[in-house]
Amino acid sequence: MAIWLSPLFSQGAEPAPDPQTDSFSTIIRPAFQQFCVKCHGKNGKVEGEVNLLSLQNSDQLVSTPETLQDLIEAVDSGYMPPESEQPLSEKTRTQLVASLKAYLKQSIESAENVPGTPIRRMNRFQYNNAVQDLFQLKVEVFSLPERMMREYDNYFQPQTGKMPQQVRVGSRPLGKSQLIEKRLGGVAAFPQDLRAENGFDNRADHLSLSPLLLESFLRLSRSIVFSADFNAKTCGIWKQFFAAPAEGTAEETQAIVEIRLRKFLTRAFRRPASDKLVERYTSYVISQIQQQKSFTESMQEAAAAVLASPQFFYLYDQPTDGASPNQTGIDDFSLASRLSFFLWGSIPDQPLLDLAGAGKLHEPDVLTGQVDRMLHDERLKRFCDSFPTQWLQLERIISSTPDRQRYPQFYFSKYRASMHMMLEPLLLFETLLIEDQSVLKLIDSDFSYRSDLLEAWYRDGTRGNPGSPVTVQFRRVPVKDRRQGGVITNAAVMTMTSNATRTQPITRGAWIAGVILNDPPKPPPADVPLLEDKPKSGEENLTLRERFAAHREHASCAGCHQRIDPLGFALENYDAAGLWRKTYPNGRTVDASGKLLSKHEFANIIEFKDALLTEKDRFTRAFAAHLLAFALGREMGAADSFALEKIVTETAAADYRFQSLIKEIVLSRPFLQGTVRQGNQAVSLNQQTHPETIP
Repeated sequence: MAIWLSPLFSQGAEPAPDPQTDSFSTIIRPAFQQFCVKCHGKNGKVEGEVNLLSLQNSDQLVSTPETLQDLIEAVDSGYMPPESEQPLSEKTRTQLVASLKAYLKQSIESAENVPGTPIRRMNRFQYNNAVQDLFQLKVEVFSLPERMMREYDNYFQPQTGKMPQQVRVGSRPLGKSQLIEKRLGGVAAFPQDLRAENGFDNRADHLSLSPLLLESFLRLSRSIVFSADFNAKTCGIWKQFFAAPAEGTAEETQAIVEIRLRKFLTRAFRRPASDKLVERYTSYVISQIQQQKSFTESMQEAAAAVLASPQFFYLYDQPTDGASPNQTGIDDFSLASRLSFFLWGSIPDQPLLDLAGAGKLHEPDVLTGQVDRMLHDERLKRFCDSFPTQWLQLERIISSTPDRQRYPQFYFSKYRASMHMMLEPLLLFETLLIEDQSVLKLIDSDFSYRSDLLEAWYRDGTRGNPGSPVTVQFRRVPVKDRRQGGVITNAAVMTMTSNATRTQPITRGAWIAGVILNDPPKPPPADVPLLEDKPKSGEENLTLRERFAAHREHASCAGCHQRIDPLGFALENYDAAGLWRKTYPNGRTVDASGKLLSKHEFANIIEFKDALLTEKDRFTRAFAAHLLAFALGREMGAADSFALEKIVTETAAADYRFQSLIKEIVLSRPFLQGTVRQGNQAVSLNQQTHPETIP
């Protein structure tokens, strides 16, 4: 469900009407009858599965918040009615949107099912981090090709609040970084969890646990703790957990095991271990020792069992006690986990657990202080290794192969220029976050990080110095040409949204709609033919826009094309490898003009960026929705609208600074909301099926 459009309660001079005044009869239904039912209900014609003619009263509207949200988006964006139909007057549009918003508020407040954070298992990126932190490992657990950037020289120092002028980095998927990192021998990762369409790889509804995967967790856990590289040199807790104590009586040994396990289980399961749980694991270790296994090996068996437990690899909430002063809906230990997996992709550290144990973490000042601390911790790199690559969909650059004859300079040795391209937006993202700059610079920045190869590429399309196949030097450089800067005109994005020989304006428009505006278009109908890469006979002298004109005349496509075509053609001056051009190969002039949201006209990419920045709250809302979806592992819905509106308002008051946005995400109602609720009943992991005995 796309929810990027309009700050819901800030536009329009007139206040939202009271639903009790029956604005449905006086404003909404008459507007639908005059402007909408021709395509949405009249004579049985129903486009987009929306039949507005069937709405007879306000109760029907209130009962469908998602439909209300869609209506607000369509009307307030200017996309509906379509350009071919009679337009709404500004007064009518303002009154209609205000009335719909009032009903949406009523709908959300009266809803029994409040969306929350669903139970979900860790993806393998989180599992790797959690295991690494639990054992304080000095090596990687297993290789992660999805982590696109490898840092050298330890440049990522968020505590300084400043990125260095020069950094040395490598591309994990396209370089040799995977071959040189230290990791546990004999440990094979479980399959990568794919990114949800227009989403992230931590989405609860995509993280299934089949019997085969559960079995792989059992094998994986043992391969980790019994790896030849898992020892006193690589494991930071070896001495205090695995090393055998001085010889003593059986009772003394059992007491030591119990003390060690209590601390370990509390950290692994992210909440105080119950006496029953500690007793069960202790009995298991003692039974192993009695079977003539060494103390260390017996503790390794227990550790392996922990790593294979759903209580470890499932992320779940516990509701607060009704008598607790914490009214957020989840207890502080659940909040600690939610926060740590959002910003660090891993389990909470001891300060978070201590504050949770004291019942203070949910207090706004304390919570904000912890976010500050976490944003200045080097573990924040994990957020930067996961969120931006998925948000920008950069995995698509890996398979991009521009035509070798047309772009021979794109290829060098066994590597491609995309190795450099993908790192540029990631370094920009990290800089804006570490230096707490405005998120609006993601649209239009006055600086970037470039390698020698990228500098030459943007300048005149020559190859430049590719550097080492392992590491690349990137320098911070000013961007004075506004045709560059930000993420939307980055060479990686331009290349990955093209095919081998030509640009793909529809793909680019869909990328802008989904990534920048959080309004991804629906897949095209199956019966619509694709545009051929090569012009047909008689089309040789047409521009790409002219060739698309006939393509978009298909009745079921016009609505989407009205929205995404201007977004894609705004980028048409960038060719299939991101190089600037003024004309097509046939000599025709590139036309990058259009209208954003049916109201902001632009003639070129600079004016397009200006139009986006005019709608800065709209972009901030879209970006906040992506962040919140990533933090909660679920899609955003209509019920999240009010929270997103508040996030945008507070972020705008802080000059759109990145860290302020993160704090507002954490302080928002959805982030503090309890787990998925069914009526008044909260579902917790204790109500799910999970092993009650040690494997």
